[in-house]
Amino acid sequence: MILLKKKFEKNIIIQGIHDKPILIDVRCKEKHAPSPIIIFCHGYKGFKDWGAWNIMADEFADAGFCFVKFNFSHNGGTIEQPIDFPDLEAFGKNNYSKELDDLDAVIKWMCENYEINKFADTNNISLLGHSRGGGIVTTKSEEDSRIKNIISLAGISSFKKRFHEGTKEFASWEKTGVKYVENSRTKQQMPHYFQFYKDFTKNIKRLNIKRAAENLRIPHLIIHGNQDTSIFISEAKALHQWSLNSKLEIIEDANHVFQTCHPWEKNTLSKELQQAVNIIIRFIKT
Repeated sequence: MILLKKKFEKNIIIQGIHDKPILIDVRCKEKHAPSPIIIFCHGYKGFKDWGAWNIMADEFADAGFCFVKFNFSHNGGTIEQPIDFPDLEAFGKNNYSKELDDLDAVIKWMCENYEINKFADTNNISLLGHSRGGGIVTTKSEEDSRIKNIISLAGISSFKKRFHEGTKEFASWEKTGVKYVENSRTKQQMPHYFQFYKDFTKNIKRLNIKRAAENLRIPHLIIHGNQDTSIFISEAKALHQWSLNSKLEIIEDANHVFQTCHPWEKNTLSKELQQAVNIIIRFIKT
């Protein structure tokens, strides 16, 4: 068991089931105890310390929440360098099932940690996912009764469509066993091994976001920017249509990262991300 010495801990190391460590940050304030928990899942080519996520964590802690964010074990980061992608081999071996297992490990760690139970309400857990993380939290929330609320932040509505089946690119990927995607910021050539697709087909029922959304029985908040060119707003509208207990909020003039970037050198959130945070706070509290 890992004991917390204070109400803010960074880079806590836990082990999942896939032979890679999971790094976790916990932010909350003792005066709000017992605090409802929000667990945040980053997206594709993301990490827990990206851009304005640390400031966002502080906003939630100030509002009375225990905010938890973590790096997926195979996101390409390491213990020594959790920002960016020094371990491209791990990145290439990532898949949706591993991310769901990592999230389960974080939830289990939260619920079983004696110190956390002193100041956080483990019976009141919300999941918040950005981009691909939105698909992960939708899937996990449908299958896990510990989750009380779900928030999709510029989230995807389908894992399947990300593979572009039937294209020449897909055929080449299947033949060679690997494809590379350039990171526009770091200029790294980031590998994806074909195991990613094989794992998806093996778990295709579980990894059907539409099925998961249709079966959700908890409050579901969907937030999307009307200027998002990475994940089109039609995906948010599809999620809203499928999920009977959902609410859709459109943020005007917001792009995929709500007008933030990495690195984020300001000490406040963008207007658009602040608006999203305020909506989430009201949603959970009411």
